[in-house]
Amino acid sequence: MTYHGGRRTQAERDAMTVEIGYALFSAAFAAAVVFGAVAGPALLFDLPDTLEKVLMVTGTTLAPALFVARVVSVLIRFRSSSAEPGRPGRGSADS
Repeated sequence: MTYHGGRRTQAERDAMTVEIGYALFSAAFAAAVVFGAVAGPALLFDLPDTLEKVLMVTGTTLAPALFVARVVSVLIRFRSSSAEPGRPGRGSADS
């Protein structure tokens, strides 16, 4: 992002707000899908207790890890793409 005397323009603030919303929404969706895929069978079917516990622990471990990884990757990608105004569709409005 370009800084004008240390301040961001309204368009830059809006772009960051949209990108944060996208990062959070897509991360929540991905985490829910992974949790459902891993822990879902334990919730839906009558499985042995050990297998149910393993699936639940795995699902509750993978989902938050995926959530954090997705948010970080989206925001890092946004930060690096906004620093390259020559890329079409990214950066400043005149590119």
